[in-house]
Amino acid sequence: MENQKVFNRGLVVLGAILIQLALGAIYAWSVFTPSLKSAGWSSEDTQWVFAIGLASFALFMVFAGKKLNSWGPRTLSWTGGIILGIGYLLAGLFGGTNFTALLILIGLIGGMGIGFAYVVPIAVGMRWFPDKKGMITGLAVAGFGFGATLWVKLAGSWGHLIENTSLSTTFTIYGIAFAAMVIIGGIWMKFPPAGWKPKGFEAKEENQKAVVSKIKDFTVNEMLGKIQFYLIFFTFVFSAGAGLMSIGLMKLYPMQALMESGVSETAASAISGTAMAVFYSLANGLGRIIWGMLSDKLGRKRSIILMTAIQGVTVILFTYMAGSEMLLYLGATLIGFNFGGNFALFPTITADTFGAKNVGQNYPFVFLAYGVGGILGPILGGKMGDLNNFALAFTISGIAVLIGTLLILFVKPPKVKEA
Repeated sequence: MENQKVFNRGLVVLGAILIQLALGAIYAWSVFTPSLKSAGWSSEDTQWVFAIGLASFALFMVFAGKKLNSWGPRTLSWTGGIILGIGYLLAGLFGGTNFTALLILIGLIGGMGIGFAYVVPIAVGMRWFPDKKGMITGLAVAGFGFGATLWVKLAGSWGHLIENTSLSTTFTIYGIAFAAMVIIGGIWMKFPPAGWKPKGFEAKEENQKAVVSKIKDFTVNEMLGKIQFYLIFFTFVFSAGAGLMSIGLMKLYPMQALMESGVSETAASAISGTAMAVFYSLANGLGRIIWGMLSDKLGRKRSIILMTAIQGVTVILFTYMAGSEMLLYLGATLIGFNFGGNFALFPTITADTFGAKNVGQNYPFVFLAYGVGGILGPILGGKMGDLNNFALAFTISGIAVLIGTLLILFVKPPKVKEA
C-alpha cells in the first residue's frame, strides 16, 4: 500500500503545531506569578499550581493513550482542547487570585486537557512519517515550546493583557483561544490507512543493531517488565525535573541575582523576563526540532547522552550565570534548548526500543516521568526559594541530570524470545 492516494501529510504537521501552541500554555505560568505574589501568594504557592498542572498532564496522558484507538485521535484531541479551554475560562470567571480555585481549574483541569490532547500529534505524526520519526516528533511538539513565548508575550510586553485588562480577563481570553486552536488543529488528526507508507520508504538500521521495521511491538505490560523502561524513565525524571524547575524560577531567581549585582528592580524584571520569554522559550522550541533531526542521524541513545551531559553542567553553572545579563541569556538558551530536546528524544527512543505501533499507549507511561519531575523540580525550587537558596536547587538538579546521563548508557535493545 505504498504511497496510495491520501490527503497531504503536511497538514498533519500544521495541525500538530497548532494544537501544541495551545497546549504550551502550561509553560506560560511564570508570567502570572508576579501578579499572584503581589496578591499575597508565596513562591511555593505559585509552584504548587504549576506542579499539579504537570502531574495532571502526565497522569491523564496515560488515560488518553488507552483511549487513543477506541476514541480516535481527532475526538481525543478535541476533548482535550475543550477541557483545557474550560479550565482557563472558569479560572477567569470565578478564580481570580484564589489559590484553591486556580489549583483546581488551571492545575488539575487545565493539566487534564493538555494530557488528553498531547499524545495525539506524536502518535499520528509517527504513523505518517515513519521515515523521519525524530524530525516529525520534534516538529509536532515544537509548538509546545514556542507557545510559551506567544502566551507570555501576549500577557506581558506585547499584548499587555494583564496590565490593560486583569489577570482574570487574561485567563478568560486564553481559555477561548486554547479551545479554538486545538479544535481547528484536530481536524487533521487521523491515522493513515492500514499498511500505508510514504513513497520510497525503507526502514533503516538503528545503531547498526536492529532493523526498525523488525523491532517487536511491546505491549504496555511487556514494556513495564523491561529494565530499559526504568532506565529511560528515571533519566527523563531527572532531565525534565531540572528543566521544569528552571521554568518556574526563570523569572524570580535571575531577578534576585541581578538585583544583588546592582541592577535596578525594573531592569532586572525586564532582563529576566526576556531570558524566559525569548531566550529560554525560543530555544525550547528549536531544541525539539533540532535534537529530533540530529537523533535521526546520531541515534536516540547518543543524542540523549549528549543532551543530558550538556544540560547537567549548564544547570550547575547557572548559579554563576544568573547575575550577569549576557551569561543569563546564554544559560537560559542552553537550558531551554536541551529541555526541549526531551520531548523529541524520549518519544522516539520509546518507539525505537519498544516499537512504533504501540507508542501511543507506551509513551504515556514513559511520560509519567515528566509528571514526577514536574512535582520534584518545581517544589524543590519553590522551597529553596523561600529559604533564599535558589543556587542549591540548581546544583542538586544539575547533579541529578548527570546521573541520568549515566543511566542511559546502559540502555540496550530488549531481548525478544524467539517464537
